[in-house]
Order: sequence, then structure tokens, then C-alpha cells
Amino acid sequence: MSIVKAGAVAPLVELLQSGNGNLRDSAVATISNLSASDANKAMIGASASIPLLVYILSDHAGTGSVQSKVDAVMALYNLSTLRQNLVSIITAGAVAPLTCLLKDCKKSSKLATKIMGLLESCMEFEEGRCSLIQQDGGLLAVVEILEEGTVQGREYAVGALLTMCQTDRLKYRVSILEEGAIPGLLELRVQGTQQSQRKAQELLSLLRDSPPSGKPVLMPCAMLKSVVSDIASHVDNTGAAKKMLTEIFHLNVEIDQGEKHIQRSGLVHVSTK
Repeated sequence: MSIVKAGAVAPLVELLQSGNGNLRDSAVATISNLSASDANKAMIGASASIPLLVYILSDHAGTGSVQSKVDAVMALYNLSTLRQNLVSIITAGAVAPLTCLLKDCKKSSKLATKIMGLLESCMEFEEGRCSLIQQDGGLLAVVEILEEGTVQGREYAVGALLTMCQTDRLKYRVSILEEGAIPGLLELRVQGTQQSQRKAQELLSLLRDSPPSGKPVLMPCAMLKSVVSDIASHVDNTGAAKKMLTEIFHLNVEIDQGEKHIQRSGLVHVSTK
């Protein structure tokens, strides 16, 4: 705090705009470290640092090393806990470059977890939700975190999807279904943390109901087979697999010959009564 009070932020912001890559990278790393302190977040956020950090994340920026992008993500993640900073992050257009980074990085990495945490916060804003949907493969990347991410990353992912569906169910429900979120949600419903289980159950409930048109979402046999395979590959416990597969049939989804396939597989018994 004493460093920030002494006026360190202004010269650091200047260095973020430097043509010298090493100086710029050092400035990003320093801001990332300083942003970890709650006492510094308001002063850092009030400077011009947030738009510059977001710019460094952009592929087209041509600035910053891979490490500087990681440090920029960490800084924005730390700063985002203050509402006014989160608004600045959204205004600076952070969702698009964050989504691009998420698509490219290993889904179980610390970086992916921090990005997903930032994106979950950004989903509170319509601008953030629209930006995610507009990115090719953006929503899919979130679903991949739901399936492959760290424990914390998966909780962020289900939280992001839940916020989207709660905010505008009609707009986002079908898109979430089409990206194949159901297997990951069913797995979280059984094996996730208490918080993840609660969010997964709530999201499944929102996805379960038929849309206003009254027409059910189709799940053809091929898709159902894929769901079965995905669940089988993620769950070692047969009892847990059966429980998850049973929940599929509580979704108000029209399944084309899917029940017969499941019954033949012997994984779960479905009553026809």
C-alpha cells in the first residue's frame, strides 16, 4: 500500500505504454503483484491501467509476451472484485480477448481457472454475455471448462452458464444445450462441490422445461449415445453413472429411440409405466 500511496501507479501506467517490451512486461508483473492487495485495488482501478491491461491481452495488439498476458489476466482477476473495476473491465471490452485466451489454453490450468473466474463475473452484464456468445467457440470453451477444468474452474463455469440462463433463459437456453453442457452438468450434479452441485441442479432445472412454443428440444439417438460415452469416460463409479443417466430422462427432452439404446446398454433401467 505504501508503494501505491507514494505514487507508483502513474509511472507504471506510462510503462504499460512503453515501446520497450521488457519494461512493459515488468510493469504488468508489478501491477499484478500490487493488485493482490485489497488496499490497492481502488487506486489501480482508478488509473488508466485497466484498458491497457485489456489491450495487452488482445492478439492484434502485438504487445507483451505470453507471461505478460498471464500477468494481465491475474491483475484483472484481482481488480475485478471491486464493482467499479469490473465495470471498467467490461467497458474496456475484456470478454473477447479473455475468451480467445480461454479457447487456446489448457482447460485444467491455473490460467484457465482465473480467466473463467473473470468471465463468470462478466456474465452479470449484457455486454459481457453478448460478447461471449459472439466469439466463435466462446460458449463451447466454457462448456469445456465445465468438463475438464479444475474444481474451482468448473464451479466458475457452471456459475457463468447459470447467470446467463437466469438473466435471459429464452436467449441462452438452446445455445447452452447445443454446446453439449448436459453431460458436464450431470457429472457435477453428482461429483461436484456442494456449491457446484447446487448450481448444476438449478441450471438443469432451467434447461429442463420446454420453451414457450411447447416444442421439446430434440435429442436424437446419436446425440444420446455421445452423452452416454462422455459420461462413461468421466465417471469410474457405475452407480454414479447410472444416477447421472437416470437424470437425463427427467429432462423434458424428446429422445429419438434413445431409451431403447440405454436399456440395451444395461447402464440404467427405465420404467415404461
